[in-house]
This record gives sequence, structure tokens and C-alpha cells, in this order.
Amino acid sequence: MNYVIGIDYGTDSVRAVLVDAHSGAEVAQAVHPYARWKEQRYCNAAQNQFRQHPLDHLEGLEATVRAVAAKVPAEQIVSLAVDTTGSTPGPVNAQGQSLALTPGFEENPNAMFVLWKDHTALQEAAEINQKAKTWGGEDFTRFEGGIYSSEWFWAKIAHVVREDEAVAQAAHSWMEHCDWLTLQLTGGELASFKRSRCAAGHKAMWHESWGGLPSEEFLVHLEPKLAGLRERLYTETYTADEVAGKLSAEWAERLGLSTDTVVAVGTFDAHAGAVAGEIEAYSMVKVMGTSTCDIVVAPMQEVGEKLVPGICGQVDGSVVPGMLGLEAGQSAVGDLLAWFRQVLEWPLRALLPASGVLSAEQQDQLREELAGRMMVELNKAAAAVDPAESQVLALDWVNGRRTPDANQALKGALMNLSMGTDAPHIFRALVESICYGSRRIVERFEEQGVSIKQVIGLGGVAKKSAFMMQTLADVLNRPIRVAESDQAPALGAAMYAAVAAGIHADVPAAQKAMGNGFAETYEPNPARVADYEPRYQQYLAFGEFVEAQTPRMV
Repeated sequence: MNYVIGIDYGTDSVRAVLVDAHSGAEVAQAVHPYARWKEQRYCNAAQNQFRQHPLDHLEGLEATVRAVAAKVPAEQIVSLAVDTTGSTPGPVNAQGQSLALTPGFEENPNAMFVLWKDHTALQEAAEINQKAKTWGGEDFTRFEGGIYSSEWFWAKIAHVVREDEAVAQAAHSWMEHCDWLTLQLTGGELASFKRSRCAAGHKAMWHESWGGLPSEEFLVHLEPKLAGLRERLYTETYTADEVAGKLSAEWAERLGLSTDTVVAVGTFDAHAGAVAGEIEAYSMVKVMGTSTCDIVVAPMQEVGEKLVPGICGQVDGSVVPGMLGLEAGQSAVGDLLAWFRQVLEWPLRALLPASGVLSAEQQDQLREELAGRMMVELNKAAAAVDPAESQVLALDWVNGRRTPDANQALKGALMNLSMGTDAPHIFRALVESICYGSRRIVERFEEQGVSIKQVIGLGGVAKKSAFMMQTLADVLNRPIRVAESDQAPALGAAMYAAVAAGIHADVPAAQKAMGNGFAETYEPNPARVADYEPRYQQYLAFGEFVEAQTPRMV
């Protein structure tokens, strides 16, 4: 028997799955919430600052992998792979260690990983977009959709080095989270480490046509403090089915594994999830969690030099080696619904402690129980609202707009509220707004000649919310298949690991052998499709109005 482990780092927790490398059958899984993140340490939501301490990640790695690895003999676990959220870069020293794990930086948020949804770099992103098109050389954003985002690699680095001189001086290099974790596991040298093609191409403006990363001249033009960093980063990149190295002696002991265990090159969670979702040419896989990433693959020879503006990049081999990977998405999906839940929970948070009757632990337990029941009933009530009669309209931009045409300065909005508006009406409007945003993304691809032949949903939202998925099918007027796997990104990472270990010849072969199939299909309701058409046009007009009132960073 041969087994592989997929390790998936999400926004709130890490999970590991132990998988039969031949059939894809799940043998065991374990989940570890990030302790410091749960307390929202190093974060300031009002300033859009979201940082994570590397100890949360290392503690979760050890806890989850040890738990699943104990289920079978260590020598039968032949490989593992890591996927993470992104772009989530962090500064490292010359040995590749996170600055937050070095003396003097343990509590400095700027020395930690800058989470994907951190938008403190709005100004820097605006400068990249302006300077890339006016500096007189190559427009390095053109394979990134032509608009660089504050969620991405260079904007975040420029922001931190401007804000924190101590970090700027101490940072020998910077690493995406997926790369840093893979380096920790292999214990290799930073200079020769194999960096992720997926991360580099989609977020760091890496492209073969200009020899890798943006030129030193452009980076210094952007921010003089970036001088010399390019040569301490990388030139070559590698796809996630390749071998990064083998497990180091230290981590083999910490995880209960063997030093013969192969470690694959790291990647991003949505791209791994798309592989587990059995993506094929011109499928759109929607990885639906706190945000949503929409992943499409297409044959290189068919897309050619075609560029899709306003998306999150198009990269050779970022999903399936040999095919072009295209990424889009929405910055808040689960996060948008969680925000509304928190609004409704305010009385529970304010009044339970004031009662003085329950202990803190009892308060937390009761709050979670009541909030869970509330959301179940809210979903039922919102699903019962007739969309033809509800006038409430929402924009899904509470965390900015990712695609099409990134603008993280945008905010969410509601219109047509009345004295008759209640929580189910608002909740339904929020769900509909997510679906309208998704339709706009599909339209952008097809407007640019990249057809979408099928839509596949996966992730927590896709599996848990029939209301959301049926609404999405109605708004898109397309069937939506929902992947069976509850841990699709981790399963996709396991597929990459199986290819790296030589169990399968390539990623399509691993998909065919290890895929879990589909749980169900949501078919569009023709009556609802007709109801949503004029509402979608109102959404577009509402969005244009709000965007016109929003100052852009310059």
C-alpha cells in the first residue's frame, strides 16, 4: 500500500488528509484551528490588517500530520504536499526562517505572514498599476489581468518595507506561505529552493517571456527600498507535481514519518482544489470558502497570446502542467455572510456577559449554539422569500472587488431598504449579490473568447448551502455540479504528491484514479432565471454608481 498526505492551509485552520495514493480513498483527516488567529492577534480589521504568526502554522502542521500519519506504517507514506492561501508573503532571513521566529521580531506583525485578505497595501498597488503603464518599459501586469491588487506579493512587500525600517533591513528575502512551509519540511538551502510556479505567476508578475520576475530597474522605480531584492528571490519556478526535496530528519521525527518521504513543490489552495474537483479544459471550478477563487484551464495552443483583462493572472502550468491556468474570484463570500452573522449576533455578545449568570465557557457554548440555530432558520426564511417581490439589492464588495477589474477600495452597499425589510430579505440580497458577482466573472471570460463549458462548486459553502448553490445556478442559468470531497484542496495536494512520488504519470492520470466524483447537481429553475435577469441588470447599474462615488488610490 502507498499513501500520500495533502496539507491544506486555509484562512482559519489547517487540515491534513491521508489518502490512498492509488484510489484516492480518504483514510484519515485532522483539523487544527490557529490559536493566535482565533484571538485576532496581530490584526486590525478597521485598517484591513490581517497577519498570521508562523507558530500557528507550524503547530498546526505537527498536530494534523502526526494525527493522520499514525494510522498507517510510516514507510507506506511516500509523499506529501502543501497548499496555502495566497498571496500570503512573509519576510525571511538568509536561512529562509520567518523573521517572526527570530529575536526581536516575535511580536511584530510586519515580520509575520501578510494574509491574502490584508489590504493595507492599497496605495502600493495603485502605484504599481500607474507605474507599470507609464515607466517606458514592459507592462509587467499584463499577464496578471492588467490590474495589480493590494492582495498580492509586490504590493504587500513594498508596503511593509516602507512602514517598518527594521523589517526592511532584516529581510534577506520574502517567501509565499506555500514555499516557506515546503522549505521548512525539506530543510534545503534558500538559494536553490524550488519556488511555486502557481504563486509566482499569479501574484508576483513572474513570466518566462521577460526572464522571470519584473526587472530590477522597474522594482527600484517602484520603490527604492526594493533594490537588490530581485537577485535574492528566484528566476526559475516549478509546477506542483515536481519534487521539492525529501523530508528533513528534523521534520520526519516531528511528524512521525520517514526521511524517504517525498515533498512536492507547494501551491495555492484554490488551484489544488480545482485539481480535486476534476477540472478539465474550459471548466470553471469555484472554490467557495471565506472568499471564492474561480479556476479555469485551457489548452495553451488554443488560447495562445489571448489575454483576459481584469482577472488574477494566467499562468502556464499553475493548475494542470501543460495547460494554461486562469484565475478570478470574489474577495468575500463566506466572509460576507459571516459579517452579517456577526451583526445579528451583537445582542448575544453584549448581553450574555452582562447577565453574570454563566461562565465564559458557558457563554461561548450558548452563543455558538444560538448563532448556529439562527443561521439555519435564516437560510430557510431567506430561501422562502420570492425574488420577484423582494426589492432589496446588495453589492458583495465588503472586502473590495477582486475580479473583474480589481479595486480593493470598494465597499459593500445595500439599497431599497424599507420599514418592511427584515433579516431574511437582507440575507437573501447578500446571497444574490455573490451570485451576481460570479455571473460577471463568467461573462468576462466569455467576452474575451474563453468559453465556460461547465461550472463545478467545491468547498464549505458549496457543500453546506443548498440555498446558495440553487441561487447561483439560477443566476448563471447553468447547471452546477458539486464535488463530493469535503476537503478538496487537501485532496488536490495529495494528487500532486502522488505524481511527484511517481505513483501516477501526470496530474490528469491522478485525477482519474483518485477523484471522488460529484455529490449532486443543481439545475437552473426557468422561472427564477427570468426573475433574476432584470435584478442582475440593476446590480450592474448599482455597482457602477457606487464605484463612481469611490475615490481611487493614485
